[in-house]
Amino acid sequence: MNRLEEISKQREKAHNKLLSLKSKVYKSFLEMEKAAYSDGVLSKKAKELIAVGISVVINCESCMQWHIEQAAKAGASMAEVLEAIEVGMEMGGGPATVSARFALEVMETVFKE
Repeated sequence: MNRLEEISKQREKAHNKLLSLKSKVYKSFLEMEKAAYSDGVLSKKAKELIAVGISVVINCESCMQWHIEQAAKAGASMAEVLEAIEVGMEMGGGPATVSARFALEVMETVFKE
């Protein structure tokens, strides 16, 4: 199993565990997430691209993977995702360029290039 598959599997396992435990906080988080990423003045795609940049800045590999995948599903192109990563790199400085390396790995998998 490769690194991306492992992260996805861990994320799904934790998600299912929290649901089975009937976590009220996690349920509220999922409702907030749904509201935050729904189309509004900004499209879901734009919001996912913002989240990609933030994920790079905070160096959250699972977040980068999830939001790059979600951005692609919402219609974002590889070029748009790359620009979101680049904005994150600029906002986060040197440490974010290190985080961006993982985001680039995810892009290769999602966009098969």
